Amino acid sequence: MYLTPKSGLFLGGSCVSAIAAVGSIFELSYGQPDFGVTATAIILVLSIPLTGLFFIAAVKDARANMK
Repeated sequence: MYLTPKSGLFLGGSCVSAIAAVGSIFELSYGQPDFGVTATAIILVLSIPLTGLFFIAAVKDARANMK
């Protein structure tokens, strides 16, 4: 198994940010968001690139630890 604690942390961050992006999309699509439109849009804009960056970091770390 190539999953290290660091790559697991990156993968978990990727999952959390992806869930935040999907939740923000639903909040913006279906009425008034709980945190307001501006805050929800900021969460969406930040979580989309973070998802990719965390995933790429997890893959790079796992590949670096292959034996």
